Amino acid sequence: MAVGMWKFLMVVWMCLNANVACAAGVGMTHISLSWALPFAGVLLSIALFPLIAPQFWHHHFGKIAVGWSAAFLLPAMGYFGLDEVLRVVAHALLAEYIPFIVLIASLFIISGGVYVRGNLHGSPEVNVAILFAGAVLASVMGTTGASMLLIRPLLRANDNRQHKVHVVVFFIFLVANIGGSLTPLGDPPLFLGFLNGVPFLWTLQYIFFETCLSVVILLGLFYMIDRYYYHRREEDLPEIMDPTPDTHGIGFDGQLNFVWLLGAIFFVLLSGLWKSDVDFNVLGTTVGLPSLVRDVGLVAMAWLSWVTTARSIRIKNQFNFEPVFEVAKLFIAIFITIAPVIAMLQAGVEGPFVRLVHLVHDASGTPIDSHYFWATGLLSGFLDNAPTYLVFFNLAGGDVAHLTTDYASTLAAISAGAVFMGALSYIGNAPNFMVKSIAEHSGLKMPSFFGYMAWSFGILIPLFVLLTVLFFKPM
Repeated sequence: MAVGMWKFLMVVWMCLNANVACAAGVGMTHISLSWALPFAGVLLSIALFPLIAPQFWHHHFGKIAVGWSAAFLLPAMGYFGLDEVLRVVAHALLAEYIPFIVLIASLFIISGGVYVRGNLHGSPEVNVAILFAGAVLASVMGTTGASMLLIRPLLRANDNRQHKVHVVVFFIFLVANIGGSLTPLGDPPLFLGFLNGVPFLWTLQYIFFETCLSVVILLGLFYMIDRYYYHRREEDLPEIMDPTPDTHGIGFDGQLNFVWLLGAIFFVLLSGLWKSDVDFNVLGTTVGLPSLVRDVGLVAMAWLSWVTTARSIRIKNQFNFEPVFEVAKLFIAIFITIAPVIAMLQAGVEGPFVRLVHLVHDASGTPIDSHYFWATGLLSGFLDNAPTYLVFFNLAGGDVAHLTTDYASTLAAISAGAVFMGALSYIGNAPNFMVKSIAEHSGLKMPSFFGYMAWSFGILIPLFVLLTVLFFKPM
């Protein structure tokens, strides 16, 4: 871990999933690194435009995403041929993007139909209670579902406070990421592990203490910070009238959405447990019947939520589709432009990325848990954490029977890295972006891309160093 940050990121970033690349059928194994420029352009655009040209970005981020996609697709059609590019796009859409956005959007619509009645006053104690409840719910209804259910009540609870950015930042840490680490329902990387044969309760057993310690430390740190702002920084400021009226008790409107949420959970579980020989081949990408039923079922649950929820409930929730549209537009560019980066691993250990193997294994070929934790985590902080999980799952051997027994500590390091460090940036996990967007639509000025990273690196990196020392020592 003495490698410089950027050198380390370059080594790992360029070494994405050989297995996924083979599945995509991309003949790009020995291409130059220049093919990764559109992907880098997407990431830099997300990082820099909101900082240097926020109005331009707000109105044109979709066009920018299309532009970077075209910067890869148009040259690729000339260099690799139309058929090869169609296979790349088909794989990106059918195997990755559509299942991803269907899950995100369905949980967004369902949870957006539940309105938490009552006026919670955002004291440090109340805020800690909401963050703790969200962290617990994240492993039950997913980081997206828990985030969308609780972010609006949290914002309303703090709408008369001057200092509240830190509340949303810790919400992203705990509810949108770390809380979802105990079941495959919690976060997409763990769901991919479940689909690859990792038992449903495996992560609950093997990273329970890491998760609990992280949640306790972050809640304790948050309480101290929030108490400081609440009692020291705000007492001399003019009092802001609470825009949310007080009511008698706390309750829920739109309770039927909990039924649709259970239905969504059922279809997600079904796709992992149901084995079928029926599949469909579309331009070289295989779509299994269980996956198709899952996506159709999720769409059905979202549609039922939409038609059975009173419009007044969504109005009270300030519900709109902008957050999910923003994720959809940006992540399709990420999934498309990442294809050549992924495909470069087709050469495997015989190719130019053998350094990655050396980075996470010792001289005898034994996995180094701490290196797997940081390599998986740092990539998850800046790429989509689901394919990053698969990269290192396969790099560690890909044999689920072996990884869940003899090398359980290595799989635990991979799982924790993918989920925990998704909190390092706004693009580390889709709910991060959605929470940021909802907070900004409520009128809260959120930190810039780098401003958020100042919070995340300053708070989370010391925590992850502690976890490394306690749980992920080199074997």
